[in-house]
Amino acid sequence: MLLLVTQLHFTRSELVRCLEGVTDAEARKRFESMNSISWIIGHLADQENRYWVRLAQGEKIHPELKELVGYGRPASTPDLAEMWSTWQEVTRTADRYLGNMSVNDLEGYFQVRGKTVSENVGTLLMRNIYHYWFHTGEAYAIRQLLGHTNLPEFVGNMDLAKYQQTG
Repeated sequence: MLLLVTQLHFTRSELVRCLEGVTDAEARKRFESMNSISWIIGHLADQENRYWVRLAQGEKIHPELKELVGYGRPASTPDLAEMWSTWQEVTRTADRYLGNMSVNDLEGYFQVRGKTVSENVGTLLMRNIYHYWFHTGEAYAIRQLLGHTNLPEFVGNMDLAKYQQTG
């Protein structure tokens, strides 16, 4: 498996670790101008859905995400269980593509309606990883505002995402 894909998997696991124990009511709470935690989960699913499901595989699942939690859409506070379920389905479907990528695939480009997407697949993968870290930090801040204590500190077990030299 490509190192960047391993890093995405690790980054996803850090989001999950950050949100352990959050209730539906807490996930729907919104501290202006931040997003709600449930929105964050759905929003990250929306990005993976666009990149790795729709563009990469031509599949259409969860089209409602764009309107509910898409970039530039009005703030929303969706159901936590629904967002986790959707996120899990999207990431499982995305992994069918991501798990079979080669180094050469990273330099390729997706096409949308006959036009080439401006960033190559590797850059989209990096953007996806960084997007997770951005919103994981936001989720930690929300949890602190909710009064949660004993939150995970720093980055988790890097044994799950060790650096490895590739050819």
